Amino acid sequence: MPPSPKPTACLALADGTIFYGKGFGATGETVAELCFNTAMTGYQEIMTDPSYAGQVVTFTFPHVGNVGVNLEDDEANEPVAAGMVVKWDPTEPSSWRATEELTGWMTARGRIGIGGIDTRRLTRAIRQQGAPHVALAHDPSGNFDIGALVAKARAWKGLVGLDLAKDVTCAQSYRWNEMRWAWPEGYKTREGAGLRVVAVDYGAKRNILRCLASAGCEVTVLPATATAEEVLALNPEGVFLSNGPGDPAATGAYAVPMIQGILARDLPLFGICLGHQMLALALGARTVKMNHGHHGANHPVKDLETGKVEITSMNHGFTVDSQTLPKGVVETHVSLFDGSNCGIRIADRPVFSVQYHPEASPGPQDSYYLFERFAEAMRARRAA
Repeated sequence: MPPSPKPTACLALADGTIFYGKGFGATGETVAELCFNTAMTGYQEIMTDPSYAGQVVTFTFPHVGNVGVNLEDDEANEPVAAGMVVKWDPTEPSSWRATEELTGWMTARGRIGIGGIDTRRLTRAIRQQGAPHVALAHDPSGNFDIGALVAKARAWKGLVGLDLAKDVTCAQSYRWNEMRWAWPEGYKTREGAGLRVVAVDYGAKRNILRCLASAGCEVTVLPATATAEEVLALNPEGVFLSNGPGDPAATGAYAVPMIQGILARDLPLFGICLGHQMLALALGARTVKMNHGHHGANHPVKDLETGKVEITSMNHGFTVDSQTLPKGVVETHVSLFDGSNCGIRIADRPVFSVQYHPEASPGPQDSYYLFERFAEAMRARRAA
């Protein structure tokens, strides 16, 4: 028998566990936290979601690469996730929308991938032991310094205490008027005046902004470090707090004072993911690091006020500690997987947020009502 081909990629965990496989995409090394995502579709959206900064993503679904990639499905200008781990080597694209293969896309954008991994074993390890720190390396010659890779994984400080919103936010303000994709037109542009919304960008996904535009909002996006004075100077009718990566407590150092300044003006306010956590911190609650987080497109969430269950998309490694919610703040949604907090609102005020991603359409439209709720709150305030 001919000798087995030499592995061209290596995944080294901080505990010394080593996984060998076939590398694809860019060559080199990266160090990050390892998480797993259970979604069966949307690998391009996941890799370009700014919330994945500082993370290597293990895909539990084996058929990655089968729909290729295209410019329309990027959630940010460039991939943000540090790397990709898959069961099988990326397959050839078979979608009529594909304009490029995943492997070439990863190479051009400096992102490392490893295939041929037992992702079921890896996922079990993450669930049981927590999200590990890892070093991922791709070398076509197959030469790896295992000791050095393990040492780099062990030396990485991790996401706790790390503010990554500043790394992925926009450099300057901009306007957004593109609406959600619809057949057969694709992406259309919202015309005319709308509800004036300032969206604070902690790592905003494009489809969130599209959903706001489709709900009738005239969106101006500001960087994560914007002050309350800068937000209010635009005379908004509502303020949106976006998703994003890193430790919410670290980002809260500058985000919380801004949000408290907005709350003092009694404006409608809506937050998603990190924005949800920022609102909770501004109201006096705390956030905690989860064992392995929630990452996937099949997470059931119960609306405690209606009794309905929504199938949601999630991507978060920190959660709001519901036991620390102050008086006057109502818990509205919970995860049916582990009971963790997934939504809050201020009693008798149009201020609310959710931990999950209503724009990601896993239900597929279970959670779009949140954007309409935000828009209705602004219309009611305008009419008052």
